[in-house]
Amino acid sequence: MTHTPSTVPTPTSTQEAARAATAVLDAVETAVVGKREALELVLAGILAGGHVLLEDLPGLGKTLAARSFAQALGLPFTRAQFTPDLLPADLTGAEVFDQRTGEFVFRPGPVFTGLLLADEINRTPPKTQSALLEAMQERQVSVEGTTRKLPQPFHVLATANPVEHEGTYPLPEAQLDRFLLRLSFGYPSPAQEWDVVARRIRRRQEEQTVPQVLDADGLLAAQQAVETVHVEDSVGHYAVELVTATRDHSHSLVGASPRGTLALITCARALAVIRGRDYVVPEDVKQLAHPALDHRVTVKPELWLQNATGAGVVESALGSVAVPAAVEPAPGRSGRADTSEHAGTTAHAGTSEHASAPGHARSETGPAGGPRDGA
Repeated sequence: MTHTPSTVPTPTSTQEAARAATAVLDAVETAVVGKREALELVLAGILAGGHVLLEDLPGLGKTLAARSFAQALGLPFTRAQFTPDLLPADLTGAEVFDQRTGEFVFRPGPVFTGLLLADEINRTPPKTQSALLEAMQERQVSVEGTTRKLPQPFHVLATANPVEHEGTYPLPEAQLDRFLLRLSFGYPSPAQEWDVVARRIRRRQEEQTVPQVLDADGLLAAQQAVETVHVEDSVGHYAVELVTATRDHSHSLVGASPRGTLALITCARALAVIRGRDYVVPEDVKQLAHPALDHRVTVKPELWLQNATGAGVVESALGSVAVPAAVEPAPGRSGRADTSEHAGTTAHAGTSEHASAPGHARSETGPAGGPRDGA
């Protein structure tokens, strides 16, 4: 494993942000084994300034990944275990009467942090789930008529079990839409699993930490670098056409909204930075289509028994929308990476690479027993 320095200089350009992103991923990979592509997408969601939903089976490293990112990014980390009896005040904080002073004092909840792990978010009732909406969208909480700003940066990494549904509450569509990306890690290969075991044997303890690479100011600077990434008009129109295709599909009850288009483009810019470019190529958009759009598509209820899912709708859109040719930016705008692999890309999307992408969602069981995508 590549040695990661304790800190790197605060990024001031896309090239420096790319080096910082590589150092962060190298640091996280000292704890999370064999999930580089999925970790890139998680980091893309963070660099894009958003929140990520990790939907996967227990024991596949979701909590470890969240804690490792917090350590590598130098952010305060809080874990909130979502349970059926969790109250909104347990997240946001509450006014508490101080008998010594005779006044009410605000005691902040776990949302007042840099990176919040909302563990098993679908195990708490909608009233408590909705307490996160204001924090996720507005970066603030309102308690007893007083609005308080959250620290910056603030990000939520939420986890959910897509298989076990007893005692769970499907996330409302409005809250699902607040997550830029929905991802899954999947099972490791036998070699990767043995690597996990071997590292645990060598470590001689359960706990593990990763080196700090950035701090809060460094992350904010990297996020600003993402805002300078160039998006060619043809690539932007490609993203719009993909989202439009999800609305026009015969299986769609509700397609992805313009917020889905914005998520697709914003995360594609962040992924370009991670890969050392200051411009977006169509492949960035294709790779992010499933993570950014699957959970924003609702299929018609009568199609649940046919295993129709949002992922299938997005896959169909990838296969029907023509991919534009990658255009190299004008001199002075090109990034560090070689674009030869992307030049002249004219084939249609929807190949097998998307079926196994980290963000490819599984079918889920709705309240009536049929698959419910986006829950």
